[in-house]
Amino acid sequence: MIAWLDLLVEGDPHPRRFDSPETALAYLLRVERLSEDAAQHLLDHGEVAPPLARREYRLQPLAL
Repeated sequence: MIAWLDLLVEGDPHPRRFDSPETALAYLLRVERLSEDAAQHLLDHGEVAPPLARREYRLQPLAL
């Protein structure tokens, strides 16, 4: 079974869904252009905000 993750970005009502932390990390670095430190903080703590990132991001398991 896949443990889906939802990425919630400040100002965007629609979450992005990922099938693994690795997939989320690739998206965060490439599309959202987060620094490696900000992306790793998000994966480790479930949220990141300024000044580490330009917007607030939350990453959480899919609520079923």
